[in-house]
Amino acid sequence: MHKLSDLLFVSSNIHKFKEAEKILRSFNISIQFFKLNLEEIQSNSIKQIAIKKAQNAFSKCKKPLIIEDDGLCIDSLGGFPGPYSSYVQKTIGNKGILNLLKKDRSAKFVSNITYCDKNTVESFEGKLFGTISKSEKGNGWGFDPIFIPKNTQKTFGELINKNNISHRYKALKKFSNWYLRK
Repeated sequence: MHKLSDLLFVSSNIHKFKEAEKILRSFNISIQFFKLNLEEIQSNSIKQIAIKKAQNAFSKCKKPLIIEDDGLCIDSLGGFPGPYSSYVQKTIGNKGILNLLKKDRSAKFVSNITYCDKNTVESFEGKLFGTISKSEKGNGWGFDPIFIPKNTQKTFGELINKNNISHRYKALKKFSNWYLRK
């Protein structure tokens, strides 16, 4: 297993770190939480936001790191909130999203894991398709109580195995395959 100090997970969100830590442990990769509030560029690209955040974080800590940026993209809202998910969660929350939706509730979660060190910037994307529930169900954080992954009947907030199927899992799995060969 890589040493704990080999790789930082930079974020201001402890929930993202805890999920990433569990997922990466299953691939024999250890990470250390580095709490940092990073300025986020305005962009319609989750990947570009993650890359800029990773480069900014590396300039501050000078250690190999990963950044995770993600978004909930709702089809009937033209992909909104997408890269603006964090802001939407803080302002209108799950109830606001539920109030915006009528019939078409299809959506996807997109995660981008970006690795950065002195010489390398690599990005890995994971997508998970699903629908938005009609009400909040279960626990969890963020949009977990309203997102129902495809082929399930429960929200992320109700699922025990979220970390085995999530968009974050898919992106971290791609990252892990690359990182362990690096």
